[in-house]
Amino acid sequence: MTEAPKFLRPVTAHAADIGKAVTFGPDKPLKLDCGRTLSPFTIAYMTYGALNEAKSNAVLVCHALTGDQFVASDHPITGKPGWWSTMVGPGKPIDTDRFFVICANVIGGCMGSTGPAEIDPGTGKPFGLSFPLVTIRDMVRSQAMLLDALGIDHLLAVIGGSMGGMQALQWAASYPERVRAVIPIACAAYHSAQNIAFHEVGRQAIMADPDWRGGEYQLSGTTPAKGLAVARMAAHITYLSETALQRKFGRNLQNRDALSFQFAPDFQIESYLHHQGASFVDRFDANSYLYITRAMDYFDLAEENGGQLANAFKVSNTRFCIISFTSDWLFPTADNKEVAHALNAVAANVSFVEIKTDKGHDAFLLEEPEMFAIVRGFLNAVAAAQVI
Repeated sequence: MTEAPKFLRPVTAHAADIGKAVTFGPDKPLKLDCGRTLSPFTIAYMTYGALNEAKSNAVLVCHALTGDQFVASDHPITGKPGWWSTMVGPGKPIDTDRFFVICANVIGGCMGSTGPAEIDPGTGKPFGLSFPLVTIRDMVRSQAMLLDALGIDHLLAVIGGSMGGMQALQWAASYPERVRAVIPIACAAYHSAQNIAFHEVGRQAIMADPDWRGGEYQLSGTTPAKGLAVARMAAHITYLSETALQRKFGRNLQNRDALSFQFAPDFQIESYLHHQGASFVDRFDANSYLYITRAMDYFDLAEENGGQLANAFKVSNTRFCIISFTSDWLFPTADNKEVAHALNAVAANVSFVEIKTDKGHDAFLLEEPEMFAIVRGFLNAVAAAQVI
């Protein structure tokens, strides 16, 4: 009897590590924007708090590009606290003593939801590049199917930053009848040319790595670690502000008193980026990075609605609270304001707040008391005004 082939799964989570999961069979395929369907497929997710009897306290948290479902619990691979443990938890702005919080790993991800690293049931091999391209709208469709499976018809709120904010906006456009409030943070209604350019640099770094093997690295027991690390290094620069980098690192040398006159890291900022790249490789799949960045590139709510962004929200009764940061040059305030203006054009209920900070795009993941107060106050107001 021939032994089944074993494929390298360098960073995808084992079944016991992904939290909860729902698998949708052939009777419930996911129809994708690219024209293909995904079936069967799995959505991995985590929940925090308790769903009340009326099922009226559900809050969906959408993760950013390199996030996952472990929003407020220790990561099973790295052991680090959840990526938004400052925001989600008992007594925190998204208070799990009051709200039932759901966070799902996106389709195309590598923490249990079906993605390019998972096994294609048709071939018995990892999908690799045979996995269909997915969009932000596809991710939201799969989340809606998850909520259906959980018996949740309506959400009190959807919240997310960066790509998570894109998903939140897509929820308002695709399922306005299911969402009472949306909090998009540090995002935009479309990906800019500059952001697409940064993503392409990252993708090319991965694909130029000899160990990428045309996307079939799992079959050969390799992983394009160097390319993925460079992609992460380049992207991480965009998450920070020049002021923050200068304050934290300046031109300080790393573990040396003088320049080495070699190409090993002389400066602290170089060492920091090397660390970011190396640690990322330990927890993320290279092909997933290709697919998810492409999904962000394809996001354009105006294009989906006849070229008019306001059309995306014209039938919405959803309340919006849009948050931006002064030092975010990846998704600058002007991009966030464009969404607010479109909402104003259809007389939507929208609040807009720009928070002064020098922490850059990553401010939404960090200690920002003003952001915490805004989210807490807005959610409490939405909950108080809810008619059950």
